[in-house]
Amino acid sequence: QVHFAESGGGLVQPGGSLRLSCRASGFTFENYRMKWYRQPPGKEREWVATISSNDYGTRYATDYTDSVRDRFIIDRDNDVNTLYLQMNNLKPEDSAVYYCNGPTLTFGPWGQGTQVTVSS
Repeated sequence: QVHFAESGGGLVQPGGSLRLSCRASGFTFENYRMKWYRQPPGKEREWVATISSNDYGTRYATDYTDSVRDRFIIDRDNDVNTLYLQMNNLKPEDSAVYYCNGPTLTFGPWGQGTQVTVSS
């Protein structure tokens, strides 16, 4: 059974950094493109970043929503079935519950998410 467990969130000041983790289980993690999503308070869940399943011999292909490009870095460690999101120069508008999932919204059940709050 597919399962995601997100962690690493917290309260951080504007300009600070956090590193989120998502431990995946119940499927062959290395075979799937993975994504981070977030849901700000009172808003719909939105896509944040994607990482390919294949490193193409050098590095993984990644993509980001415009608002986090050049500030966030998505990465993965297939040896421990874990997805990461390094978040730098955080802004108040990055405050949200962050979730991970597979290549589609219905790939697996949503985990509990991890709360990120950016505030001074």
